[in-house]
Amino acid sequence: MEKKIELYGTGWCTKSAVIRNFLQSEWIEFDDFNVEEDSDAEEKVRNLYDGKLKFPTLIYGDQHLKNPTIAELKAFLKSNNIE
Repeated sequence: MEKKIELYGTGWCTKSAVIRNFLQSEWIEFDDFNVEEDSDAEEKVRNLYDGKLKFPTLIYGDQHLKNPTIAELKAFLKSNNIE
């Protein structure tokens, strides 16, 4: 099974929305998790940051990216051959 990008954020976070909208505009499939409504998603993010809840966070395989700019996100996608 092909892995997908996972986006962990909230419905009200504008930075989460910017990333969500960018991925959608580029037709990149991703799974979207709301850390306020999904306790498993919240726990997964907290485990990355010593118990702190930081979002938006993107996970792809064993890599993660916290609160990236669009330029950082583009570089991350390119380095993982995601188009």
